[in-house]
Amino acid sequence: MARNTSSLHVVVSHPPARSSFERTSDLRSCSSPLARIAAVGTVSLGLLAGLGLPATAAPIPPSNPAAAPGAFTEANIGADRTAANFFYRIPALTYLGNNVVLAAWDGRPGSAADAPNPNSIVQRRSTDGGQTWGPVTVIAAGHVGDASGPKYGYSDPSYIYDAEAGKVLAFFVYSKDQGFGGSQFGNNDADRTVISSAVIESSDGGVTWSQPRLITNVTKPGTSKTSPVAGDVRSNFASSGEGIQLKYGQYKGRLIQQFAGDIRQTDGTNKIQAYSVYSDDHGATWHKGANVGDRMDENKTVELSDGRVLLNSRDNANQGYRKVAISTDGGATYGPVTQDTELPDPANNGAIARMFPNAAQGSADAKKLIFTNANSKTGRENVSARVSCDDGATWPGVRTIRSGFSAYSTVTRLENDKFGVLYEGNYTDNMPFAKFDDAWLNYVCAPLAVPAVTTAPGATQQVPVTVTNQEAATLSGASATVYTPSGWSATTVPVPDVAPGASVTVNVALTAPANASGPQNLNAAFTTANGRVSQFTFTATVPAAPQVGLAITGTAPARDVVASPYQMGDVLSYSLNVKSTANVTANSVPVSGTFDSGFLPPSAPNCRFNNLAAGASYTCTTAKHVITAADIQRGYFVPEASFSITASSTPSLTKTVPFTGAAVALRDGLLTADISGARADVGRDLATQPYAAGDQVPYAFTVKNTSPLVEKVVPTAGNFSPFLPEGPGNCRYSVLPAGQSYQCATPRHTVTAEEAEQGFFIPKTTWEVSSAGQSTKTITVDGGEVDLKVREPKLEGTVSAEWSDADGDRFASVGDPVTYTYTVGNAGNVAVTGLEAPDAGISAATLPAGDTVTATRERVLTAADVAAGSLGAVSFEATAWNGSRAVAAAAGSDPLALAVQPARPDSVPTLTVQELGTPPTDLGTADKYRTGQKVVLKGLEYGNWYYVYLNKTGYRLGWIFPTTDNAVEFILPSDVKNGRDDAVVLDKDGGQVSFDRLQVTPKG
Repeated sequence: MARNTSSLHVVVSHPPARSSFERTSDLRSCSSPLARIAAVGTVSLGLLAGLGLPATAAPIPPSNPAAAPGAFTEANIGADRTAANFFYRIPALTYLGNNVVLAAWDGRPGSAADAPNPNSIVQRRSTDGGQTWGPVTVIAAGHVGDASGPKYGYSDPSYIYDAEAGKVLAFFVYSKDQGFGGSQFGNNDADRTVISSAVIESSDGGVTWSQPRLITNVTKPGTSKTSPVAGDVRSNFASSGEGIQLKYGQYKGRLIQQFAGDIRQTDGTNKIQAYSVYSDDHGATWHKGANVGDRMDENKTVELSDGRVLLNSRDNANQGYRKVAISTDGGATYGPVTQDTELPDPANNGAIARMFPNAAQGSADAKKLIFTNANSKTGRENVSARVSCDDGATWPGVRTIRSGFSAYSTVTRLENDKFGVLYEGNYTDNMPFAKFDDAWLNYVCAPLAVPAVTTAPGATQQVPVTVTNQEAATLSGASATVYTPSGWSATTVPVPDVAPGASVTVNVALTAPANASGPQNLNAAFTTANGRVSQFTFTATVPAAPQVGLAITGTAPARDVVASPYQMGDVLSYSLNVKSTANVTANSVPVSGTFDSGFLPPSAPNCRFNNLAAGASYTCTTAKHVITAADIQRGYFVPEASFSITASSTPSLTKTVPFTGAAVALRDGLLTADISGARADVGRDLATQPYAAGDQVPYAFTVKNTSPLVEKVVPTAGNFSPFLPEGPGNCRYSVLPAGQSYQCATPRHTVTAEEAEQGFFIPKTTWEVSSAGQSTKTITVDGGEVDLKVREPKLEGTVSAEWSDADGDRFASVGDPVTYTYTVGNAGNVAVTGLEAPDAGISAATLPAGDTVTATRERVLTAADVAAGSLGAVSFEATAWNGSRAVAAAAGSDPLALAVQPARPDSVPTLTVQELGTPPTDLGTADKYRTGQKVVLKGLEYGNWYYVYLNKTGYRLGWIFPTTDNAVEFILPSDVKNGRDDAVVLDKDGGQVSFDRLQVTPKG
């Protein structure tokens, strides 16, 4: 395409040949970004003036990591918090070759608190380059203090892979009773007030690990707790993530792990400094390097292309950028610490690594570094990857891994053309592992230099953008622009060909919005013909327009309203502190308020202040309020006021500022709070995942201050842990403003066996609410029944009747007992309490699921019962409770039929003399009988009536019921005549059953 070249002047100069760029502290402290580029070797800059293109918006491009170019995947490998209910923080990552990746982090019980919380180091292992992961394992287990021993913990892991020895090491803190802030001087590992340093090793790719070896005497010099000398370390920790092994020069093979420590200085003060701990014998022995810097923190190292070591540190002073220093002796000492203003940082742990770990010394690839951190100066957000092509002198490549909250990160090179980044997605259960290729980084080795510019609202400013080509080929067909937020706009301009080592400058027209005010960080961008991008952040400042404003605070005099409450008519004095937030001199004038005197002009005294300097403040102590009956009834007074602030030189520039102060208590008894709680395991299906004894139930409390006063809320008792102060994760809130609330989501309730059986637990907690000048109020909270499973309480009942033949006659008889057995069973899945079945005589305090309880009652048969031939049905009801849930069951028996002896037949058979032959059955009569003697006729079935008579004489013996041994018995009457006869037996229907001889003689 044709280009307008009328105002184009390009000067391209090539740097003298050099073996490598020597990065010094002087270069890093250049006040001008252009000077930094010149230091790289570009000694002449060409200026491309505005090309006359129309202003077009160059909005900030989207930060979707899944978008092209390149491949990007991500998975949360910390979603399973394990049975210990760990909170997950502090990632570490390393690559062992052969697709083996190790990822570790802190498992923090009860809360996300640092040491001395009894933390453990957990690990997951991948054997396919991070595509899939093995289970969470514990490689260094902390111990919550209990009867078996005091607490201890391990925190902040960092790996070092020793490629020469084929083993991997892991460093971490070993804490007892004190963490970083509370540790004392000294290095006695048995001292529970001294923080310690531990290291473990694995020779099988992280599958198994040695026991922790303590190297505190190396990392924390100084044996005296009470008389430290310069260089003694009060407290320290290994910087989490990953250490390094040097590849080049005389220190090749050296292992380096970074530490940060609180170190005694020669003047008796302490400083937070960084230092290396290194080993030249594959970890057998360790040595501490020199202390470096001040207000350092977690820091990392990387070997540069020439064998020097670059230290890159978090800034403990939180000045918005990373700190860097250079070592020329393998990390033993470092040069001056400077600020790298191309690496913004919110005081957060980051990571730095070689992009090509095996690149030849001095090669272009050896100069390439990758850096990850939360890409922000103000908050832990926007974890990003940056690329440097010149040993960290500039950082032109940047791409966002995650927008929004994201914190600690660590990066390592995986198999060819892949990187892995493990970072914190939250402080509980989100440890994402991101994997991407080199193409995804989309960088071009062409750093930019852009000076800070000053512009005006709505104005267009030419911004010079200088591009330096660090690549081996000419960059052609590229363009430059400024990515702009809403309201800003910028042109996109072509960039002339840039030869290797050369630089060129083009002007980008930047237009500020009409309402712009103050500094704005913007990113200049250079885009190659194939879409690769380099960026540089610069500041465009629009001088702030004159503005006015006030910040007002107030205080009431201290008064013991418990002992001396205010009365109607009392005068309450009030002090107002008024601070100007204006950038011009202005007049501060009260215009209204809930004060009766000493406040409003023109009466004197008042709270007016003329010609208040920008940023200045004053205190007015004369405002007074007379207590009214309404105040007394309400119990408190709310100070309210309104001030106008007007520019002294510009009366039209004015603003009204309202003020409402904290309520002033006039009497005791004002404290109130609403405290509620709920199970915090959203998404858990209790039908498939019921809680068992020993499980921990997450629970969240919401506490709202419903009083007019600022309150302190402290839990004092409850069936949760963590919950009570002073432990980590407690639910105390020291300053809770009126009307505000907070949520405490750390408590866990450990399920007891009894609660698991009943299927619920009841959160019972006690809280103390206090406020200055008020009597402490105790609030007891009963959280109601919290289900531990899908509760299905159910009762089942039965009743049975059993007759007993007391007299052995095989028939129900008067006096025989009937026993009723009543049974109530728990057929549900939860225990029940308060079981009552009064009609059954059953009562039980508790009945576990699956258990039964039985009772019996006895009834004696009466003549009426026997005559009726049966007993009526019996029923009962049972009731019980599962917590507040009532459960009932009814049961009954069928009528009980009685086995009653058959009634004696009423008929009298007609008798005939028979000629009897052989009897069908032998009735077993004797040879002779006499009158008055018992006659027994055998073989006649019990249960039937039989009619007996003598055949020849026709003598009727009548109806006889057999005995239970199947015999009819009778006494031979005295009027029976002597002689031979036959006893004939008839059934109830008159049919002949059998007969037998009966010989009657006088003597029998």
